[in-house]
Amino acid sequence: MRLPIQLYEQEKILQACLTVFARNGYKNTSTEMLAAAAGISKALIFHHFTSKKKLYLNLVDHCFEKVRTGIHFDERTTEHADFFTAITELSRAKLGYFREHPDEWKLVYEAFYATPDGLKEEIEDKYGQVSEARNALLAQLFDKVPLREGVNQKYAFELVMTVTRHFETKFLDETKGMSHIDGAYTRSLMEELEAFCDMIRYGMEN
Repeated sequence: MRLPIQLYEQEKILQACLTVFARNGYKNTSTEMLAAAAGISKALIFHHFTSKKKLYLNLVDHCFEKVRTGIHFDERTTEHADFFTAITELSRAKLGYFREHPDEWKLVYEAFYATPDGLKEEIEDKYGQVSEARNALLAQLFDKVPLREGVNQKYAFELVMTVTRHFETKFLDETKGMSHIDGAYTRSLMEELEAFCDMIRYGMEN
C-alpha cells in the first residue's frame, strides 16, 4: 500500500536530511543544505516542517522510536535477573544497532548528550521522563546486586552508568566519518566494556 503523497514526501525529506544533521550537527546545518540533500526547495522544507528546528525535532522523534524498538530496552531489562548481564546485553544491542544505523546514532547522541542550544527545553520536556523511567528501571535491577559492606549504592550505580556512557561516546568518536563499521570493532569494544564492568563488580585490588 502506497503512503499518501504528503506523508511519503515527508518520509523522503526526513531520510535525506538525517545524514546532513548527523554529519554536520544541528548548529552547522543550514536550511540550504537540507533542501539540497532532499532535492527540494527551501520553501517546501518550510511547508512540511515550518523550520529547521521542527525538522530536527521530527527526526529526533523518528530516530528515538526506531532505536527504542530496535534494541528492545524493556525486554532486555526484564529478561535478565542479573544487572551486569542486562547492562552488557543492552550495550551490545545498542552498539550492534548503531553499527547498522550510524547516522541515527549520531543524531540521537547529539540530541541527548550534546543538546544544541535552543533545543534543551523541548527535548527535556519531551524525553526527560522517558530517561528517568529508563534509569529507574535499571536502578531497580541494580538494587538486587549484593554490594559489599560500606559501598554506597547510589555512587556504585552512577559509576556503572558513567562507564557505559563512556563507551557509547568512545564508539561515536572512533567511528566518525566511517562509511562502514566492522563487526570486529564492536566486538572488541564490548570486550573492553565487559572488562571494565568486571573490574567494578569484582574489584581491582588483590
